[in-house]
Amino acid sequence: MSPAGDAPPPSPPRRLVFAFYLTGHGFGHATRAIEVVRHLIAAGHEVHVATAVPEFVFTADLRSRHPGILRIRSVVLDCGAVQTDALTVDPRASLHKYHDTAVVPRDSILRTEAEWLTSINADLVISDVVPVACRVAADVGIPSVCIGNFSWDYIYAEYIVASVPAFRDVIDVPLVVRGLRRSRSEVRKELGIEANAKVVVFNFGGQVAARILQDTAVGKKCISDKFNGARRLQDAIVLGYQLQRAPGRDIAIPDWYSLSEAKVGACPISENIKPKENTESCFEDFEILHGDLQGLPDTMTFLKSLSELNKNELNSHEKQPRERIAASMLFDWEEEMYIARAPGRLDVMGGIADYSGSLVLQSVVIKSFGAITSCLFGKPVMLLYRETTKAIRSYGNIYMQDNLRMEARNLWYKYNRSPTFDMDLSDFMDGDTPISYEKAREYFCQKPSQKWAAYVAGTILVLMTELHVKFTDSMSILVLSDVPEGKGVSSSASVEVATMAAIAAAYGLSIAPRDLALLCQKVENHVVGAPCGVMDQMTSACGEANKFLALLCQPAEVKELVAIPTHVRFWGLDSGIRHSVGGGDYGSVRVGTYMGRKMIKCSASDLASESSISDAIVQSEYKQNAIEILKSEASLEYLCNIPPHRYEAVYAKDIPEVMTGDAFLEKYGDHDDTVTTIEPKRSYSVKAPTRHPIYENFRVEAFKTLLEAANTDEQLSALGELMYQCHYSYNACGLGSDGTDRLVNLVQEMQHRKMSQGESPNLFGAKITGGGSGGSVCVIGKNTPKSHEEIVEIQQRYKAATGYLPILFDGSSPGAGKFGYLKIRRRRSPPRG
Repeated sequence: MSPAGDAPPPSPPRRLVFAFYLTGHGFGHATRAIEVVRHLIAAGHEVHVATAVPEFVFTADLRSRHPGILRIRSVVLDCGAVQTDALTVDPRASLHKYHDTAVVPRDSILRTEAEWLTSINADLVISDVVPVACRVAADVGIPSVCIGNFSWDYIYAEYIVASVPAFRDVIDVPLVVRGLRRSRSEVRKELGIEANAKVVVFNFGGQVAARILQDTAVGKKCISDKFNGARRLQDAIVLGYQLQRAPGRDIAIPDWYSLSEAKVGACPISENIKPKENTESCFEDFEILHGDLQGLPDTMTFLKSLSELNKNELNSHEKQPRERIAASMLFDWEEEMYIARAPGRLDVMGGIADYSGSLVLQSVVIKSFGAITSCLFGKPVMLLYRETTKAIRSYGNIYMQDNLRMEARNLWYKYNRSPTFDMDLSDFMDGDTPISYEKAREYFCQKPSQKWAAYVAGTILVLMTELHVKFTDSMSILVLSDVPEGKGVSSSASVEVATMAAIAAAYGLSIAPRDLALLCQKVENHVVGAPCGVMDQMTSACGEANKFLALLCQPAEVKELVAIPTHVRFWGLDSGIRHSVGGGDYGSVRVGTYMGRKMIKCSASDLASESSISDAIVQSEYKQNAIEILKSEASLEYLCNIPPHRYEAVYAKDIPEVMTGDAFLEKYGDHDDTVTTIEPKRSYSVKAPTRHPIYENFRVEAFKTLLEAANTDEQLSALGELMYQCHYSYNACGLGSDGTDRLVNLVQEMQHRKMSQGESPNLFGAKITGGGSGGSVCVIGKNTPKSHEEIVEIQQRYKAATGYLPILFDGSSPGAGKFGYLKIRRRRSPPRG
């Protein structure tokens, strides 16, 4: 206590929250802003930077610890000048670009930014110089200040004929620059430049401006260079990235740049961004009435395939494979068609713990399923009036008379499957009600070659059963895909989601993405008969490009979409070993998990009863809390709600390694799982399947938190370690495979090789994905060309050892909900050339 009369100690200064809007035009603004940010966080304040500048520009320079907080938000709110070369600005193009970037979406920007400023409780808005930031700040009632360099007020002085109210408070400050960080010799050593080598540094874009400068030097008036502006801009980008790719420097290289790199031999081209054939011709054949291709290569491929089928139908006299003829006869080409797409997913963390209620982190891949649906309204006899009636009749599948029919064509018909399927929709009815899911499963199992149709047609039965939809028209469905089957990237979920989304669009059904996913899970669980969790369908329906879907599977709560840090990259590598969630191993592990849950519930119930009896007279508050916890665990719905420490302290010792179905049923009755059945004579592993989801949920929570940590090797090592732990936990459950183990071991070899050489690794971890027992592994590493080179090396080494070259999954795309649907119609006459 202070002596009487002493003044109280001063209170610590309040931490302020700054919203710093920074233009994304060039790195010059960013390098100046870094110094401002550095001083603010050094003083203990919280700074939120909203910019289109890559995050590494800040994190690379502000790695040291500060008492304040720095957060980077990637957003595009303005643009800079459009330059055709280093010295020439295109004013008209610049205005057009600014109009499209900031003027057209202005109302939306104002709303979004106002919500953001309110959410972070900003005390001051700083802008360098994003004009809309000042308007937003004024709307929200937050003071704002613009900062700039080069004394802009002086530069524009000759144009000012009156005072400018918007700049009534101009304060000149000394020049703000970054202090010297490294010596000349250190910089040359880092860039690999000899000490006596002469260096020319290009400014303002880095284009080769020699010709312009030469013409200017001899007195020619140079307006713009004769070379193509886009070509010269590309040269600048290539040169800029080459300079940044100096030894030991880590930067994020976006996919779009890989094409330019390939031209100079810097790195291999990702399969997902190889130049596609010209697809303009397919747009000439169809008119898009609703929706947007969104620049997705797979959607363009779907349209191209549809265009080719249309031409097959028009040229039916030409020799064609039977399945192509059947597909070309599928639609009435004069009617509207609906296209939906649903991507596969890469299981980053969570996996089989989904059905135990775990948090999972899932990424959507760039490959997808497409479903094209056409509804035949009214009396289908109208088809008989077309010129191709005879051809239709000769193949006997597309025209209908009295019965409503559904027809499907599968142009991806490997694995001994029939490429076509058709049925009367009345087969789904038992009087006035839909048939049971059990009867439907038996229906599709009659012909193994047509069992694939359960994934497609099953969506109709689920809509009829769950939403009471009455289909009064016939429909045709064409399924196209570049999601490989059996690779652990959720091909089954994507075909279900794409099909149901296309049907919903065609029939005007409004189904939210989450609800669509839950309905599709019913297709797989009850119609197909595969005991999967919900994460696959949720990711395919609700995912977004370049973000993790953080999903709490209780049963399907989207917690948030987590942005993938720019310095981190994830790849999927296929082992070549076919994966199936309908396989025995997956199902038996699920049975073992539910056995363990039932044992824990019974044990908790017994312990709660014993505690209540023994402490009936006197119960301390501690004892009462313990009893309440036991009662809660006695009614446990999701195994993942038990934390690891609780499991180890109370229940682990009583869970057997293995138990027969007979013994379990005799003691516990049933395992309370609606999608699996206990076989009495079979032995089930129990301890490992019970332990896995409890620890996996903890690992996923830790992984998600670590993604927000600073960009360091320690961060990546910790993320990789969590993935390794998950992989070996799968193996303990019996869900591993030689192929996936080999791929994970190759990643470990790459990592340890770098570390043994005293270098920083590029790859940091890997794990088996999805349902396990083959399929793909997920790999984490730095987002650098060196990492990609090591991934390619792993592919080649795996091929040398096994004879199989792993498929690489690299890239991301929007989920079905984000994509929406396309409504198209064939043009009635060819466009004029």
